[in-house]
Amino acid sequence: QVQLVESGGGLVQPGGSLRLSCAASGSILSVNTMRWYRHGPVGERELVADIASRGAIIYLDSAKGRFTISRDNAKNTVYLQMNGLKPEDTAVYYCNADIKSTMDFALRNYWGQGTQVTVSS
Repeated sequence: QVQLVESGGGLVQPGGSLRLSCAASGSILSVNTMRWYRHGPVGERELVADIASRGAIIYLDSAKGRFTISRDNAKNTVYLQMNGLKPEDTAVYYCNADIKSTMDFALRNYWGQGTQVTVSS
């Protein structure tokens, strides 16, 4: 079994910062691309940031300059540092990763349980 567990969400005022973490655990052989998605209040899903195993990064346009994705391969963990938060960043943030399991060596896509980020004064 492979699990992704997120932490770090919460309530923050506009202009504030939060750091999300997502740790992969279980029968892991390798972790490829790791991602952060968000689902907003009206249900739309956006890819916020994406980091490949060798470090190549993609950001949602509205996240550029404010959010930073990083990873610690030794800990199978991905982070999302969010600065300059705006009310429109309010969403449930989900970790997503492509992971090869030691059980059958198959590459599968996994999701975390989500963490709520609310930006409000």
